[in-house]
Amino acid sequence: MTNGWTCARRAAARLLPIVALLALAAPAQSQTQACPAPLAGARRLVLVTAETMNATAARLQLFERASPADPWRALGPAEPALIGKAGMAWSHFFRRLARPGEPIKVEGDKRAPAGIYPIGRSFGTVASQRAGHLQVTGDTVCVYDPSSAAYNTITSRASVGPKVSVENMSRMLPMYRRGIVVDYPTDARARAGSCIFIHVWRTPTTGTAGCVALPEAKVEALQDFSEAGTVIAILPRRALDRLPGCLPN
Repeated sequence: MTNGWTCARRAAARLLPIVALLALAAPAQSQTQACPAPLAGARRLVLVTAETMNATAARLQLFERASPADPWRALGPAEPALIGKAGMAWSHFFRRLARPGEPIKVEGDKRAPAGIYPIGRSFGTVASQRAGHLQVTGDTVCVYDPSSAAYNTITSRASVGPKVSVENMSRMLPMYRRGIVVDYPTDARARAGSCIFIHVWRTPTTGTAGCVALPEAKVEALQDFSEAGTVIAILPRRALDRLPGCLPN
């Protein structure tokens, strides 16, 4: 007759392979779960990096993966891009990644918001048949006034009235001939920033008011690439390792 200790040892031996497999799987799963929500489930990524937080020149590269559990695969080399005239600053929503001395974004600082965000719909003064495309007209504005309930939204001048501080998007040419909305979170109390877009650059050396800028042909291609689920990461290159397992190596 087999005693209880022998049975227990046999049961433990049968469980060892299962435990080993679970141990191997756990790190990958925990890394995925630790990634920021916009990135954790994404299959397409627009990665914008600059050498320092004060640099205006940046590099943009596209990545794709078959599933959130798979590694990112580059779809081509990195290409030139521009960010804010003053560089970038950590957005209020990603300030936990900031190191001492690194700036935090506030409204009007001419810095692109460092962080990771969903990419929204296309827009522009140029007509498009893309689903959800926003046609910019003479009445289309983006509200950057933190005192307005419409802060950080695209609306019409008629709806917000003449006293609210806005950007008249139809006048922003050639930049807003083609563009893409970055679904940037809103926090008017913190003056966390507003009206963040990907748009056509004015010149190859002129920084933006806080957006990401590219040549017009690249913006048009990015409008095609940025289907539902695409995210953009705007980061200083030295900060990529602050999100281990989340971003391309």
